[in-house]
Amino acid sequence: MKKLSILLRVVGAIQIILGLLYLFAPAFLLAAMGHTVPQPDIFYPLGMLAARFIAYGLAFIYISSEPMKHILWIKFMILIQAIDLGAGIYYTLTGAVTLELSGFAMFNATWIMILLYLFSKEKKTTNN
Repeated sequence: MKKLSILLRVVGAIQIILGLLYLFAPAFLLAAMGHTVPQPDIFYPLGMLAARFIAYGLAFIYISSEPMKHILWIKFMILIQAIDLGAGIYYTLTGAVTLELSGFAMFNATWIMILLYLFSKEKKTTNN
């Protein structure tokens, strides 16, 4: 199986798990990550965010069988991860969050972004 296909499935699974946690257990997830648990009204926009996590995760699993036919999805996930990383850097540098809170998420954004970029650039004819 090609590296990109495996990566898409892994990233898709991560997105689905995050989405389900943000949808059904947002207070637990935020507390487990060390964040302040917001007022319950914030769980509604987190639920809307969860829908996007779940949909993108399902899409990544779907496109993993023929990733190059769906390269735009991959490029958009690279953009999402770049924005995530930028937000992490900004909020860490401004002191809104500590590196202890943002470091793991920024690391994840970085490896996902880099590997998606590198694996999607490899020739279609190589067996990865």
